[in-house]
Amino acid sequence: MADAFARFRLDGRVAVVTGAASGIGFASAQALGRAGARIAVADINAERAEKAVASLKGEGIEAVAHVFDVADETRVVAVMAEVARAWGRLDILINNAGLAARQPSEALDLATWEKVLRINLNGSFLCAREAGKVMLAQGRGSVVNIASIMGLVGGGLYPNLAYHSTKGALVNFTRALAVEWAGRGVRVNAVAPTFVRTPLTARLLSDAQMKAAIEGMTPLGRLAEADEIADAVLYLASDAAAMVTGHTLPVDGGWVAR
Repeated sequence: MADAFARFRLDGRVAVVTGAASGIGFASAQALGRAGARIAVADINAERAEKAVASLKGEGIEAVAHVFDVADETRVVAVMAEVARAWGRLDILINNAGLAARQPSEALDLATWEKVLRINLNGSFLCAREAGKVMLAQGRGSVVNIASIMGLVGGGLYPNLAYHSTKGALVNFTRALAVEWAGRGVRVNAVAPTFVRTPLTARLLSDAQMKAAIEGMTPLGRLAEADEIADAVLYLASDAAAMVTGHTLPVDGGWVAR
């Protein structure tokens, strides 16, 4: 039996992480890089992407920035092909880029609804499709989608219908794609985080009452940190999870177990 710790190593592998300039995306890029992977930092913000690359390189991690909108099909096709061409392979995709629209559903306009779907769902599909082409040709690969506990429950703290809908769709997207590609060597899984301290949630968590409500609904009684989500991402991306596919792993302090 191979050393259990060795199965978490990613030496020689190439990972694309979307929304990698901050938050869960950066923590995931860092975790994969520390495990030996070369990292394509994908983000829509060029300045932040370059800062993330500089930070990773400062740790001795091989990394390069790719600036694009995950819902721009032309750019997704080009970037995935460029990554595979430059490094000779593409082993891991972390579908992390996403956004939310916290507002009452009766006031939610179609343009906002479609914007959230475009990034969270269309973007995940396009990136998985293009990265998947390379992985299927290799006969191996791992896709990890960043879903949410709100893709597993109905929410309740505030209305966020478009986000909840896309994260629920990602859960079944994960199952369906996992079944389709399992026989061809590509695993597809998801992580469903609870509320995490990131720039995306900073404004929400600045409300002391909201923060207390979230902590009160979490059996472990606290928020998650980005590196705790990244640990789960590393597991699912690595050979330690070689027999795991089609699974959505809640990293939620017990939220969905209530």
